Amino acid sequence: MSDIPLCPAGVSGVAGVPLIKEDLHQPDCRVVDELRLLFEISYTLESSLELREVIRPVLQRMSVVLGLRRGAITLLQRGSVTINEACGLPNEVTKEAYLAACRDIIKVVTETGQAVVVQDISREPLLAERWREESGRPGAQETQLAFICVPIKFGDEVVGCLSVERLVAQFANPLADRRLLSVIANIIAQVVHFHRLADERIAALRDENERLQKQLESVLRPSFIVGNSNAMRTVYRHVEEVAGSTTTVLIRGESGVGKELVARALHEQSPRKGKAFVKFNCAALPESIIESELFGHEKGAFTGAMSMRRGRFEVAAGGTIFLDEIGDISPPTQVKLLRVLQEKEFERVGSHTPIRADVRIIAATSRNLEEMIEQEKLRADLYYRLNVFPIYVPPLRDRKSDLLLLSDHFVEKYAGANSKSVRRISTAAIDLLTSYHWPGNVRELENCIERAVLLCRGDAIEAHHLPPSLQKKDPSETAPRGRLDSAVAALEFEMIVAELKASDGNMAQAARTLGMTERQMGLRVKKLGIDYRRFRRGDGASDE
Repeated sequence: MSDIPLCPAGVSGVAGVPLIKEDLHQPDCRVVDELRLLFEISYTLESSLELREVIRPVLQRMSVVLGLRRGAITLLQRGSVTINEACGLPNEVTKEAYLAACRDIIKVVTETGQAVVVQDISREPLLAERWREESGRPGAQETQLAFICVPIKFGDEVVGCLSVERLVAQFANPLADRRLLSVIANIIAQVVHFHRLADERIAALRDENERLQKQLESVLRPSFIVGNSNAMRTVYRHVEEVAGSTTTVLIRGESGVGKELVARALHEQSPRKGKAFVKFNCAALPESIIESELFGHEKGAFTGAMSMRRGRFEVAAGGTIFLDEIGDISPPTQVKLLRVLQEKEFERVGSHTPIRADVRIIAATSRNLEEMIEQEKLRADLYYRLNVFPIYVPPLRDRKSDLLLLSDHFVEKYAGANSKSVRRISTAAIDLLTSYHWPGNVRELENCIERAVLLCRGDAIEAHHLPPSLQKKDPSETAPRGRLDSAVAALEFEMIVAELKASDGNMAQAARTLGMTERQMGLRVKKLGIDYRRFRRGDGASDE
């Protein structure tokens, strides 16, 4: 490589190639142009937090001011190319192809950390082949080109290289050109180092944030509840805040959202853990026996009372009682329950002896208690005693990001219970699950998955295994039928969704598998209206 002088500071030739002395008497206009160029490059590099966006404008400005034939900047990260940008290339030559043609020169520069100056690329073996290819193209003019490549270094680390090509006729002072390029490379190196530090800091903060979030979730989220959505995290925080007290809690939410599991979480995280957790559905029994079930009765208290019987409050002594559907209790029972809340004591039916109630009360309802008070179906004083610390459990339609987690959990649960080999849910079935409005909430989802597991004969739940209510077409949908473009779009949608599911929502990985660039994947996902975040998985165990 005799034509490639490796140029340390102050040297411009090796292996017998004569040194070119720098002309110290350059016209003032050149100095002014160089200073203006350095200022503009510095300003451009600092104008964006995304380094990839400003590299090309830097090259274009250099090309205009210095009259370059072409220029290229290659930045490295752990030895691999992270940014490769070039300007002045023919239309048929890509920047990747140009980088490949110059890779041997770039390798010399990045490995030695020294500049390379080639005064005629047609005489340099490492570049002559590319020169012959370009000069042989139709309409190409045979011109002599000089090539300068300088390292982009921060300290002793080479983080890339900057290369330019100029007409030999304009190459009157290669040492001055190399010096200017070295200064520009140094500016780029400082910016690259700053971006690296920022990226490392951001990555460290992101990792720390993820670690803290997982730690927080593992601490706050009960092991038997599935859900990482923001709405459920609010529930977990409220549970953690009130669990250690004896305060009465009112859990509100639609039927089937999992209110009983929240009550269980309150008990499990309280000092009463290990004591009795008694569940009682106020709407499950006739009004005539609810009082006896709650407070017990004495022998002979009413017809059929053959012996004394302890009520649920006595059974729950020292522990927690969960009163589900509290809005369905009768007015007489409301009065006695109010006494338990106020005085912490009750009497069995047929007895006048008060019994101390050392019980934590957790109530739940799907009713609108405020409307019931207006209709005089619920005592206002009882409502205020119950509504000390309300916790609202969101419906499934407001926590769609948890739907796949819940579905996978129920698949695993019922596949194991029924000795089935079902392991996953097909893309078509996922689309039906996510587009449905789930009026029955988590309970309805669980029933749907249980049915699908029983019907499934393979390892994947398909769309036809789901109930007919999920497969009805929305009247608002007006997608064209029988057209080629709609069929192609449907196939494209299914393939992309399948890869996103396989990669847990990793767009870059799915793009590589499908043979697409990340930009192409982003455009298609946006066009097809696919939310890749819904395929991201998290930890979880169960829900109601």
